[in-house]
Amino acid sequence: MPDTCPSGATPAEAETFLAAHPEIQAVDILLHDSNGIARGKIIRRHELAALYRGGRHLPISILGLDVVGEDVHETGLIWDAGDGDLRAWPVPGSLVPLHGTDPARAELFLSQYHLDGTPMLSDPRHALTRQVAAMAAHDLHPTAAFELEFFLLDPERDAQGQVQPARDVLDGRHSGRTEVYSVDQLIGMQPLFDDIYAGAAKAGITAETLISEYAPGQYELTLRHRDDILQAADDLVRLKRIVRAQARRHGVVACFMAKPLADYAGSGMHLHVSLRDGTGRNALAEAPGAGFTDMLRHAIGGTLATMGETMLVFAPHANSWRRFADQSYAPVSPVWGVNNRSVAIRVPAGDRAARRIEHRPSGVDANPYLVAATVLAAMRKGIEERIDPGPETTGNAYEAGRDAAIPRDWGAAIAAAQGSAFLKDALGEEMHRTFTAVKAAEYARVARTIPDVDYELYLHRV
Repeated sequence: MPDTCPSGATPAEAETFLAAHPEIQAVDILLHDSNGIARGKIIRRHELAALYRGGRHLPISILGLDVVGEDVHETGLIWDAGDGDLRAWPVPGSLVPLHGTDPARAELFLSQYHLDGTPMLSDPRHALTRQVAAMAAHDLHPTAAFELEFFLLDPERDAQGQVQPARDVLDGRHSGRTEVYSVDQLIGMQPLFDDIYAGAAKAGITAETLISEYAPGQYELTLRHRDDILQAADDLVRLKRIVRAQARRHGVVACFMAKPLADYAGSGMHLHVSLRDGTGRNALAEAPGAGFTDMLRHAIGGTLATMGETMLVFAPHANSWRRFADQSYAPVSPVWGVNNRSVAIRVPAGDRAARRIEHRPSGVDANPYLVAATVLAAMRKGIEERIDPGPETTGNAYEAGRDAAIPRDWGAAIAAAQGSAFLKDALGEEMHRTFTAVKAAEYARVARTIPDVDYELYLHRV
């Protein structure tokens, strides 16, 4: 065991936190797997200091689970390793109190290491850390923020067995309409959103603008950008957990599927990313009156050139692929544009000092650590190889239809990811093997499951 915590966390952090929060009785300790799902334990208050001093043994198999928590033996992380324990250590600065728990609890993120203190590279957090370090070698430092789109659903299905939007928690009113940008629709859910904002504030997250989005029961929360892209990913996974917990307290279901309603838009997880140089200046910002910088254009070029082979990261589940449809605000081709929501890579309008890339392919069901790692690797490739992004797309990018460079479905995306040397480098060989093995196992699970539509179409006809 290493003499010091390899993550950089110190026992003083735990001691200071416990002294400031005498009400805390327990702590959720969380490790995020390849799907971005938090897995771990709930420990008691008196156990926290020991965790900071010596870490916590957790089985290696935690990082080799599929979306429902079943072992995926093809990852090599189950019986090939004897399902032995590795050591998880606290992520510095991630210990925060939770809102609305009784008795009071806190939350702590962990990262997995080998027993000798070296990083366990099937941990998604380490994949992002590698890409941050690779950018830093160019004296470039990513600043980022994610957008969180989600649905609030009724816990009961409708008469046809379909999910339905939740009734307003304020007075039980039900709309069933899109209500995009309706402020009155937001007011009906205000007690819930008050608790979400309170939970975010308690966790040190600045949740900002709230929108009623482009489907019944769909909402969006924006997050303030972070100078540390790892912190931006932490904010996203933490906010999802806050939304889910507070929705449950109010009797509704928070849904982070990419496409829960067949006839409406799905939920994205757009990543806004810029690069600061060593002086803190935005390296993507052009001079006054000048055109876009070569660095911005080349960074865009890298994301477009690699998009086809990396779509599995952005659309990791069977349901993810239902989101990509014409006129749906989800991109269907690797093109870029300015102030244009029909493209995959958007340069938002606004002050040039805030110049950034908005990466739009990811669904809200994607793992933000892997999304950020892949996008950074693609931007770096574009910068290093001076990749031309091609002409800007203006107007309706959907008119050109689906691009052949983008896989048509989940199975094709898995095959493209498995064979991608770029993605293997972006995620690291171990993370790439784990992620693609988990996706292949989930694909097999779905393929052998007979859906209701099979009975509807074929039971009495063939």
